[in-house]
Amino acid sequence: MPMRLVSVNVSNPVEVRYGERLIRTGIFKAPVAGPVRVHSGNLAGDGQADLDNHGGEHKAVYAYSLDHYGYWRNTLGREDMPYGQFGENLTVSGLDESESCVGDQIRIGSALFTITQPRVPCFKLGIRLGDAKMPKLFSESARPGFYLKVVREGVLEAGDTVEVLQRGHGRVAIRPLFEAYLRPGDKDAARILMRALEVPELSPEWRAQIAKRLDNVKNKQVNSSVRPTPAGRRG
Repeated sequence: MPMRLVSVNVSNPVEVRYGERLIRTGIFKAPVAGPVRVHSGNLAGDGQADLDNHGGEHKAVYAYSLDHYGYWRNTLGREDMPYGQFGENLTVSGLDESESCVGDQIRIGSALFTITQPRVPCFKLGIRLGDAKMPKLFSESARPGFYLKVVREGVLEAGDTVEVLQRGHGRVAIRPLFEAYLRPGDKDAARILMRALEVPELSPEWRAQIAKRLDNVKNKQVNSSVRPTPAGRRG
C-alpha cells in the first residue's frame, strides 16, 4: 500500500503538571496547514524539551501510522484523537512497521530521510493521553512508529507521497526489531538484534542498548549453564 503524508504536526515545549511537579514536554503536537520546512534537527515550529532523550540528529522527526488510530480508538474507547495524538510529527497512511526497515531511505516532498530506530514510549505519552497505562499499552501493541534522521533538508506538506527510495541493509523491519528489543530472551530475538547492529543507520542510542541487552542474555545463559557442585556429605 503506498504511503501518504496525512498530517504534519508540531509544537514547542509547554509546562504541564505531573503529580506534584511541573515538567516541560513537546509531546502536544498539533496539525499545521501548508508547507513546512524540514531542518537538520527538526521541523520548523517544532521543539523538544528533553534533548537527552528526545530529538537530536538521529531522532529529528517522528512518524506514526494513521492506520493505528482505529486500533487505539477501539482499545481506549474514545473518539477524540486528532492527528499528532501520539506525539508524532508525521501522520502517515499506509505506514506498516512490519515492512518499514531501519536504514530505509524515504523522500517526502523535497526532503530526504532515513529510518534510525523504533520509538520507545516514556511516561509523557501517558500525560498526553491522560492515561498512565499508555506507555505499557503502547509497547505491548508493537505499533511504535519510527524516528527519522534528516539526510537532506527540504519542504513537505500534508498530501505528499511518502516514497521509499532505498531499503535498509539486511531488511531489519521495525516491528520485529521492537519486539526483540523488549524481549531479548525470546526465540530468534538475538538473531534480529545482531542483524540490526549491522545496519549503519541504526541510531547510536539503540546500538548501545542492543549491545547491552545481548550481553545480559549471554550472561544469563552462562550463569544458568553453571550448576553448583553439591556439597559432599560429612562423615
